[in-house]
Amino acid sequence: MTSFAPVDLQLAAPVGADKKTVAYFYDSDVGNYAYVAGHPMKPHRIRMAHSLIMNYGLYKKMEIYRAKPATNLEMTQFHTDEYVEFLKKVTPDNMEAYQKEQGRFNVGDDCPVFDGLFEFCGISAGGSMEGAARLNRGKCDVAVNWAGGLHHAKKSEASGFCYINDIVLGILELLRYNQRVLYIDIDVHHGDGVEEAFYTTDRVMTVSFHKYGEYFPGTGELRDIGVGQGKNYSVNFPLRDGIDDKSYKAIFEPVIKNVMEYYRPEAIVLQCGGDSLSGDRLGCFNLSMAGHANCVNFVKSFNLPVLVLGGGGYTMRNVSRTWAYETGLLVGQKMGPELPFNDYYEYYAPDYELDVKPSNMDNANSMEYLQKIKVQVIENLKRTTFAPSVQMTDVPRDPEGMNDEADAELDDLDEDEHTDSRYSKRRWDKYIEKDGELSDSEDEDENEANGVRRQPSAPKRRRNMMDYQNPMAAADDKDISGAVSARSGRSRIGSANGVGSHTASDAEGPRSDDSESETFDGPREDSLSSGDREEDEDIDMVDEPVANGTGPAVGPQEATPPDSPPPVAANPTVPAHVVEDTGNDAMDEGDTIDDPEFAKEEVRDEREKEDVTAEKATEVVERSEQ
Repeated sequence: MTSFAPVDLQLAAPVGADKKTVAYFYDSDVGNYAYVAGHPMKPHRIRMAHSLIMNYGLYKKMEIYRAKPATNLEMTQFHTDEYVEFLKKVTPDNMEAYQKEQGRFNVGDDCPVFDGLFEFCGISAGGSMEGAARLNRGKCDVAVNWAGGLHHAKKSEASGFCYINDIVLGILELLRYNQRVLYIDIDVHHGDGVEEAFYTTDRVMTVSFHKYGEYFPGTGELRDIGVGQGKNYSVNFPLRDGIDDKSYKAIFEPVIKNVMEYYRPEAIVLQCGGDSLSGDRLGCFNLSMAGHANCVNFVKSFNLPVLVLGGGGYTMRNVSRTWAYETGLLVGQKMGPELPFNDYYEYYAPDYELDVKPSNMDNANSMEYLQKIKVQVIENLKRTTFAPSVQMTDVPRDPEGMNDEADAELDDLDEDEHTDSRYSKRRWDKYIEKDGELSDSEDEDENEANGVRRQPSAPKRRRNMMDYQNPMAAADDKDISGAVSARSGRSRIGSANGVGSHTASDAEGPRSDDSESETFDGPREDSLSSGDREEDEDIDMVDEPVANGTGPAVGPQEATPPDSPPPVAANPTVPAHVVEDTGNDAMDEGDTIDDPEFAKEEVRDEREKEDVTAEKATEVVERSEQ
């Protein structure tokens, strides 16, 4: 029985990470579009991922571009003219006039008409096409467009939330310079639109790992291998519910390794649909963030030009975290588990961590089933022609606005428009920070304008001399007063049990009863309940004969002074509830403590003292009568 290799959860040092030049494509308008209320596809997730990417500081390691939106002419390189024209004209206001066309082009429930539909498609397709163009010209090693990856769109119809197939347009651009292109799809749904587009050619190999069986779109069977010249160049790996990291790694890496050996692609397109993550709203797999990112890391290790795209993913907080983490892998940046503060920080409650954990759902993919499918897939690969070639021909001209001359013109125009600015938006986006570079302090206003938020931190505390104390020093006044307080507490317990003890008050000399009663009269009246006052009156009645002179006055020489509470000023740490002194930090003699518990404790001490005094007085009276 085959055992699966564990997933490397660290992914801290990707192969060749420091040698990759990454071009990142993002249009700030993409998050403004919304399908319809309640629709699971939310372009806002791309904006959330971008906010994490910026606030993790990944922008310092890559060039950022806002691609020119694809025109309807560029879209018709794959799609039909009628379909593209329909998408350009239809709006929520006039859609009633296009009922027939909506049925013909499958625009309706899954793919609704919404405001800005054509502009959204242009942003998605433009990023993928320009990313492919930069890879062709050798301007970068990796191009990233998280707004792309809409793999279900067909030549003349919408499908599965997808209208324009940016992946096919990007692959067509790569085929202008490369003989063979490999397409890899790790979305939970089958990449049917891309497979259908290249089903009859050997210049593109499509490899899809997806859920199959009573699931959208219902295609992607193991026996779907292509036709004609493209036979055996469509690879499908059908999976069941609940596949986890170890199982996915055990099938993904061997299959892709064999594909690389037999097909020898010159460029790779990787669709990173986030609906294969655990807990997705429409998905049924159980991949963690690390398991999903392991596929990106493995593909990157072959050191070929890679176009990395988004795709599905309908739990926004999980998709944005995973795409941000995979961007960090691509630029070779280690990212901490704690999410930085960003515009959408509250979306990541309650853990606020850069992680998507797997659930405890059952894995319906047995080891025997996966092994059987893997063997059959590799057998099909062996039937392909080794590294199929094409006839040499002139490379078609570059699309308008996607060449070096157009870039140079834009740079010159930017220089002319921002002669007095340290960093224009274009220069800021293209700047890549070198490792160990000592640069000037960053412009906070510029960072704020580009979505980089200031991270909250603990306020800096002033250094104090008392912060640095010698632990080996002799005991100081603080230690002594602490010991006195401890002894006083023990003596108070002893008095309650009828055991007399000497405290610090003995050393201070005798104190008269009058002075003690004056000191505690205020708190006693304020803090005692009515029942306590009645008990106190009984005690005063016992004291009357002594006060009237029926017996000799009891002086401090004949009766041991009762235990008294330690002076408040002796305690080096003054409680917060002490009455504030005006003009002086120290406590004066008249300062009292408003804590009722403390006041009650003092009253109990006074009553115990009066009991002792009364007992002494009774003894004196009895001796005089004898």
